[in-house]
Amino acid sequence: MRIARDRIVTALRDRGQVARAAWVERELPEWVDPAKHTGLLATLNLNPADLVDASSP
Repeated sequence: MRIARDRIVTALRDRGQVARAAWVERELPEWVDPAKHTGLLATLNLNPADLVDASSP
């Protein structure tokens, strides 16, 4: 399971966290592996299950 970086960016922007969204856009790959980035997603207070796109590879 992978998460599209754009989903993370959108979730952060929806919360008004524009600076964090910009950082995620610069630093993370296009597809994020939740197992590899568990700590980051927790720090951002994001639940991977809420971000998974049904069409993710």
